[in-house]
Amino acid sequence: MEKALFLKWLSEGTVSIPHVLFKHYRAIGLQDEECMLLLHVHTFIESGNPFPTPEELSGRMSISSARCMGLLRGLIQQGLLEIDQYEDGEKGMYYEAYSLNPLWEKLLSLLSSHEATQDQQQKQKEEEDVYSIFEREFARPLSPMECETLKIWIDQDRHSPPLIISALKEAVISGKLNFRYIDRILFEWKKNNIQTPEQARSYGEKFRARQTRGPSRSAEQGESRNQFSVPVYNWLEQS
Repeated sequence: MEKALFLKWLSEGTVSIPHVLFKHYRAIGLQDEECMLLLHVHTFIESGNPFPTPEELSGRMSISSARCMGLLRGLIQQGLLEIDQYEDGEKGMYYEAYSLNPLWEKLLSLLSSHEATQDQQQKQKEEEDVYSIFEREFARPLSPMECETLKIWIDQDRHSPPLIISALKEAVISGKLNFRYIDRILFEWKKNNIQTPEQARSYGEKFRARQTRGPSRSAEQGESRNQFSVPVYNWLEQS
């Protein structure tokens, strides 16, 4: 007896319901009752009945068929459910079916909007970090003119915050901590299609490597070989 019940239970099949629906149904304006009704519609569709009647739906819920009809009408008006019409070519008959595509599209739109908001928040945080890092390196608050320059680099020149920070580090290494020098670095990088800190690091190392191959000033002055200075690339002298 138990085996027969178990096999009957398995033969009923299962229904796949996206987890995202349970997580965000309230955010798209669904009430608990409406969400449960949509789940039953989804179950009927999965079971091969694409257009269950209000009576069939209410038979699985604790609401009347009239209430069920009202909820269905409301879901269609909200753009969360739609009724499609199909033609059976062989029988020459038309039939209707519920479609949950509007529901899935609404959820997708919500997730896309949520992701865009997160990206915007991340971008804003990165920009705020740029100002903080500059003030820390300059050991003082930035002037209004300097703040405006940073804004131009980000908004107009489209330099990413990580690349601007890399240019700042380059200026620190060169011992020329001023906005004119940093602006020149960014100009050279943009001219040479340098877009990431990794590319900037490789670009700078390439020029320093060229300088190390030439005779050093310390060698010309007869200083000890143990005295070594890291060559610095002067971006202001770059044509």
